[in-house]
Order: sequence, then structure tokens, then C-alpha cells
Amino acid sequence: MEKVISLSPVARPAKAEPWKTSSQSRIWQVIFASVTPALLTLGITLAFQIEPPVALLVVFLPIQIISAGALGLKEFGKRGFADAALIVAVVFFATLVLVLLLSVLWSVISFGSKALSLSFISQNNVYISATTSLEYGGIGHALLGTLLIVSLTTVATIPLGLGIAVFLTETRSKARNAIRVLIQAMSGLPSVVAGLFIYSALIVSGVTGYSGLAGSLALLPLMLPTVARIAEEALRLVPAELRNGALALGAPAYRAFFQVTLPAAKSGIITALILGIARIIGETAPLILTASTTNGTTLNMFGAMPSLPYYIYEFLGNGFDTSTQRAWGAALVILILVGILFTIARVLTRKKKPKAKKRKK
Repeated sequence: MEKVISLSPVARPAKAEPWKTSSQSRIWQVIFASVTPALLTLGITLAFQIEPPVALLVVFLPIQIISAGALGLKEFGKRGFADAALIVAVVFFATLVLVLLLSVLWSVISFGSKALSLSFISQNNVYISATTSLEYGGIGHALLGTLLIVSLTTVATIPLGLGIAVFLTETRSKARNAIRVLIQAMSGLPSVVAGLFIYSALIVSGVTGYSGLAGSLALLPLMLPTVARIAEEALRLVPAELRNGALALGAPAYRAFFQVTLPAAKSGIITALILGIARIIGETAPLILTASTTNGTTLNMFGAMPSLPYYIYEFLGNGFDTSTQRAWGAALVILILVGILFTIARVLTRKKKPKAKKRKK
């Protein structure tokens, strides 16, 4: 006898999303496991006069991990203990990093805004000392020098970085692995080593003196790995079907790359350039060793060139309140420059919405 299958719709359960439901007891257990470590930490900190940062790492974090792990062990077994401990550690350290970043950002904005003014941005440092009032002198010469040095480095890095990325993605040469290892090694190069290399190779040897050109050359090996690696990943993310389709339609390999692959990776390449500039715009050690500084405004890349990082280093070491305010103001300007760069990258990489075609009457 054949079994008759009913095709009538099955009634939905009363609660459509059972995974979102939780018992009241579990909610109170989570609250207890979260609040108890904080109260215990507060009591231990006050009783033994422990510094708050030390108490967070030494007292609160272990107690919170044990408390959350015990709850996870009770509800889900051994796996629940490991998951709860991992979640607590990730949330704790992510919050810690976020708080540190926000505190640094707030410090730069609050202290730097006291020195920021139109004259501070436009004037140079001629006849200005560490105790001169903030109404006189500024970072105009250093801002211009930073823009010139970073622009020259960027102009030299763009063809090199993109060329390396194209070579690693579009060719099958045996030298790809060696070049990839070299680029990865350069990404871990300390900035002071790059400055010392240019200093010993060009300045000590007498090829050139302290100059903006030498500073740009010192920044180049710091920016190149960032641009090359991110551009390589951007090109790799382009679907191979797009390039193969262009080749199948009869386009040469170079036209398929420039008209299909490169436009598809445009947002990633722009991001690579912006991150590369942000990587070097605040570097101090290479510019101290190679570019030096001047108090006046100059456009000569073959002579000593002022820069914002050197300006901060110079005035922060004087120890006077006025000079420290100038250093904070210069740091805020660098922060604003980086913010402008990321805003430009966001605008350039934003996808344009297709315009709706108007119907003809």
C-alpha cells in the first residue's frame, strides 16, 4: 500500500527565531560572570593600592577569563570553556587597543589645537627660538618640505611598485619567488637603517650633502614594499575570467591588462598608494640622517630641506612649554594630512551608481 504524502504547508512554530531566545537564568548568569570580576578587581585594587593599568592586566583579565570559562564549561562543556576564554581575550585586547588609539588621538587634537592657526601653518621659522610666542613663526616651511619630499618619493615609487606587482602577477618567471622574498624582507626594514644606508652611501662618501633628494631616497625603500604588496594582492583579486574573456575576444595581452585587469583593480591600487604615503609621511629617523633642516622656506631639493617630523623632533627636545606646543601643533597637522589622504582614497574608490536612463516620451 502506497504511502500518501500530504502537500499541505506545515505550520510554522510559534517562535520563528528560536536561536535568538534565551532563558532568564542564562542572562543573569552572564551578567553575574561579567560584573563579579569587575567588583573583585576594584576591591583588590583599592585594598593593595595597585595601579589601574596593572590591575587590568594582572587581576581583571585572569578573573574574567576564569569566570567566563566556568560559565562556558557549565553550559557547553570543554569546548565552551575554550570559546569563552578566547572571546574574553579578544574583546579585552581589542578594547584596550581602541582605548589607546582614542587617547592618542584625543591628546594630539586637544594639545595641538592650541597652537593651530593660519599664521602657524603659513609662516616659517626664521628668527624664531624655542621660547618665542606662538603668534610668530610656524610650520609653513616644514609642511612644504614634507610635501616635496613625499611627492618625489611617491613619483619614484609608483612605477617601481606597480611594475613589481605586474611582474609578480602577470609573468611566470622563475625570479618571482626571489623578488617576493626581497619585497617581504624590505617591509621589515627599520627606518633608521634606510636612513643610515643613504647617509653612508651618498653623504659620507661625498656624492651629495644633506638634501631633500637624499631624504626621498631614504624613504623609498620604506614605501616600496607597501605599494608593491598591496597592489599585487589587488591584481590577484581580479577574476581571471575577465582577462580570459578579453583574450578570447582577440585582444592582445597588454590591452587585456590595461583595459580590463588594471581598471578592475583600481580601488586596490589607489589604496596601496595612500597606505604607502601614510607609511612614510611621519618618518623621522631617515630625514634626520639625510635631509637635515633649515629655518627658511626652500624649494631646492639638492639642499637641506625642512620637514614636519624633523620639526617635531627639534622642538620637542627643547623642553620649553612653547616649543612643546609647536611640536603638538605639527603632529596635529600630520594627522590631518593622513586623514585627508584616506578621505581622498575613499572618494576615489567609491563605486559610482549607474544613472537611470530617462524614458523618451
